[in-house]
Amino acid sequence: MSLTNFPGAGVSHTGNPVTKVTMPALAEMKRQGKPISALTAYDYATSRLVDEAGIDMVLVGDSLAMVVLGHENTLAVTVDEMLHHTRAVRRAVRRALVVADMPFGSYHGTLSEALANAVRFVKEAGAEAVKIEGPRVELVRALTEAEIPVVGHLGLTPQSVHRMGGYRVQARTADAVERLKADAHVLAEAGAGAIVLEGVPREAAAAITAELAIPTIGIGAGPDCDGQILVFHDLVNLTFAPPAKFVRRYGDAAALIRNAVERYREDVEHRAFPSDEESYHLPESARQALQPKAEATPKLHAVRKA
Repeated sequence: MSLTNFPGAGVSHTGNPVTKVTMPALAEMKRQGKPISALTAYDYATSRLVDEAGIDMVLVGDSLAMVVLGHENTLAVTVDEMLHHTRAVRRAVRRALVVADMPFGSYHGTLSEALANAVRFVKEAGAEAVKIEGPRVELVRALTEAEIPVVGHLGLTPQSVHRMGGYRVQARTADAVERLKADAHVLAEAGAGAIVLEGVPREAAAAITAELAIPTIGIGAGPDCDGQILVFHDLVNLTFAPPAKFVRRYGDAAALIRNAVERYREDVEHRAFPSDEESYHLPESARQALQPKAEATPKLHAVRKA
């Protein structure tokens, strides 16, 4: 049986059978040299469009704190908020692997607390893997032993923004690259099924990708990773900020939505919306019943002259 197909994979929204992407399927894609496509998504509508477009992995990223909830960074989003959005995404996705970011604070305490939070993402929200930042080997091992697939995240780790002093490219020296490589290897050995490499030089990402048996997913890490991921809102210009160097915008949803809303407002102001054709009407009999009845014509009396 194919690694990308298993009983209960289900059907698409159009009723056609789907071949479900799983964590082992990503490893098989790496072995075959097939690039892995990944995007973030945070709600039912965008997740459904992303899935129907054939994306292999959907990440419910903690970046929703910034692009959906308007926070300054990713640190403010809570477990319950992430669970809420993960549930919405999971309802929409039929084919892609659904990965949930574990937010800041959800795995920084004891192993038992981290494991309990990870179980919630799988059990309550339907996530098929969780993503954690940093070389947390013991945690990855514990999650793997608990049958929870793990995606690691190294390099520029947004939850470490204060320690790093901002969003800065990481591993810019030979020693730093060696440490990054070592972290990647121990995560893979602990059971991580894939590793996101963010904000690192292309050469460092290429070296790690070549050495690991598990897939690497790059974001700002050059074209040599096994796959690529972008934030959906960056892809379609919904972030209201200048894009990072590594972002390529494939559409302008901001302009599309703004234009549509402005046209709607203008039509309402000029009473051009809704039209008669866009209105519901009573049946003829009901309309006639509502018509005011004509008053009886008063009788004219002749006025006699005196």
